[in-house]
Amino acid sequence: MSITMNLYYTGKDGSSRKFAEEMERSGTADLIRAEAGNEKYDYFFPMNDPETVLLIDSWKDQESLDIHHASPMMGTIAALREKYDLHMRAERYVSDNEGIPDSDSKFIKE
Repeated sequence: MSITMNLYYTGKDGSSRKFAEEMERSGTADLIRAEAGNEKYDYFFPMNDPETVLLIDSWKDQESLDIHHASPMMGTIAALREKYDLHMRAERYVSDNEGIPDSDSKFIKE
């Protein structure tokens, strides 16, 4: 079972993209990717909303996510969110261990 958080960071005047750029440039994102249990930590930019950045953040299990949330890294992230005056919306998903069913696979070109 994996836990995936979709975190939408929204700001003004490009601040959400500046936040994501600083997370990458400073090495903070790479440090998170290197944490035990992290499976994905990637930023995306919605085409229809230039003031929002989507972070897809996946963890092996709840324990890994809890350890991340208790780490000093969260203080760094919180400080950057404040610096760029970002607001957040979160969605949480738990992986389907059964995988993609055949009825859906026929729509996926590999």
